Amino acid sequence: MSAYGYRDCDNPFIERAKILGISLILKIAGIGIIASVACQILQKSGRDEQATFVTVAGVVVVMLLLAGEISGLFSTLRSVFGL
Repeated sequence: MSAYGYRDCDNPFIERAKILGISLILKIAGIGIIASVACQILQKSGRDEQATFVTVAGVVVVMLLLAGEISGLFSTLRSVFGL
């Protein structure tokens, strides 16, 4: 039993999803931190245009990560519902 009174699940798919969720959040946070630090450094040195490019590149990388995860979600939904 878990702390909330529910039975703990031994399903490996659920455990994998929990690990992937945490991993994805940490990847996004890491990209955000690196992009913001690089942006601040570039802005302080007077390179505002490059700072904007770094910000846009960070957003694009995060969107690509999310696109892969959303694709996996849709494929899982198709297999579950037999579409």
